[in-house]
Amino acid sequence: MTELYSPEGRVGREAVRLVAAPEVMAGARIGVLDNGKPGAGLLMETLAHELARRTGATYAGMFQKGSAATPCEPDLLAKISKSSDLVLTGSAD
Repeated sequence: MTELYSPEGRVGREAVRLVAAPEVMAGARIGVLDNGKPGAGLLMETLAHELARRTGATYAGMFQKGSAATPCEPDLLAKISKSSDLVLTGSAD
């Protein structure tokens, strides 16, 4: 009897179990600073919602700065500081 083996090897990875989320985040407010680059807002917002779900934190909302090429405006920075304990920001294309 002839056996055939796929040259591709295994497809996918074994499932891994994530460690328990730290309790220190419970009750924290997570905000997102969208820099305006394509995909950045969606990426950071998705991450913020998942982080909130896993840790017992809450999603405080997304804030949009003027441009990816400029610093965050002082009045927007003050608004974010009042509503968020943790802010996620990043770049995407």
